[in-house]
Amino acid sequence: MDRLIIRGGVPLRGQVEVGGAKNAALPAMVASLLTGESIRLHRVPQLGDVKTTIGLLNHLGVSVERGDRESLSLRADGIGPCEAPYHLVKTMRASVLVLGPLVARFGRARVSLPGGCAIGSRPINLHLAALEKMGATVSLDAGYVEAKASRLRGARITFDGQTVTGTENVMMAATLADGVTVLENAACEPEVVDLAALLNGMGARIEGAGTPTISIEGVSHLHGAEHEVIPDRIETGTFMVAAAITGGDVTVTHCLPGHLEAITEKLRETGVLVEETDCSIRILGDGQLRGVNVRTHPYPGFATDMQAQFMALLSIAQGSSVITETVFENRFMHVNELLRMGADIKVIGTAAFVHGVPMLSGAPVMATDLRASASLVLAGLTAQGTTTVSRVYHLDRGYESIERKLQSLGADIERVAE
Repeated sequence: MDRLIIRGGVPLRGQVEVGGAKNAALPAMVASLLTGESIRLHRVPQLGDVKTTIGLLNHLGVSVERGDRESLSLRADGIGPCEAPYHLVKTMRASVLVLGPLVARFGRARVSLPGGCAIGSRPINLHLAALEKMGATVSLDAGYVEAKASRLRGARITFDGQTVTGTENVMMAATLADGVTVLENAACEPEVVDLAALLNGMGARIEGAGTPTISIEGVSHLHGAEHEVIPDRIETGTFMVAAAITGGDVTVTHCLPGHLEAITEKLRETGVLVEETDCSIRILGDGQLRGVNVRTHPYPGFATDMQAQFMALLSIAQGSSVITETVFENRFMHVNELLRMGADIKVIGTAAFVHGVPMLSGAPVMATDLRASASLVLAGLTAQGTTTVSRVYHLDRGYESIERKLQSLGADIERVAE
């Protein structure tokens, strides 16, 4: 396994380009199951989760060809067994997204219960209840979900809680259902909007994506399409925090600032200067950070995927801050590693009380999940001395060549094999 060696204290300066969004690319790839024609996707990042999804789709019979560095062509005209086995889905919860498309197009699916980061319970009961309401027969057997339906039918579905993958799964299934499906309390994330844009480009009839109510009129078949994946807002936010935590001057390009309003607002509250254009964000930090309170919420609120990175920032901010996690109940596992670096953080229930310290100290730390990995890298960038981050395979699931991008900004960081 690789690890990252970081010698901190260098203010980052320059420009960095973000890639396509992992959380938009994965459902877009899975949408290829809905048609036998070719789907061509652009700005698909080279990430661990993308490789896992390619492996899963290959197993299902989808041919996947990589064109240039960021393009994929997918064609599902030779589907074999409609089964996603455990060894292919154990590391990634997004694998459950194949369930809806397989049932909608082929009338059956057998999918292992998914894995992913250990950041709390992420049950798929909302997905299953929705498919049952659309006429599918659903059962659980030996760790697998089995679903069958001669043809799904439209239904009005109200989610008990907002779920991004649930919204995407049911939205894809509904495109080939008989009649109209209405999703209430649907997730509003930009990645849901991006998937709807692809599906509409394939001939689907979806309205309301990006709002809590989405209407899908089923069609008899979908066709091929070409689509560019939206920029990754979490990668964008991570580089924004990297600039702020080092007191640097960084312009993040090829991004969509409108997707980061909650993050931008909180950064400005800490005293960081933020300048925006239509497709770039410039962050100027002077090293004088102020503590702020943060509460995670589904989009357009403060993203839970940015909570760990912001905790690293607030650990060196003047004064005290409170971070309240409302999305996942077990997403403070990075706290113990930050404490090893000298942070002053106390967790009580769903709240983390952060008292800023003048400086963090480099230390050996271990990543526990994807975003925790990013927070430890950020802490290492500002710490005095050397930080070694182990288990960076978590990081590689969601950030493409992050060490090279940080090196381009002047960071003293290198990847070494253990």
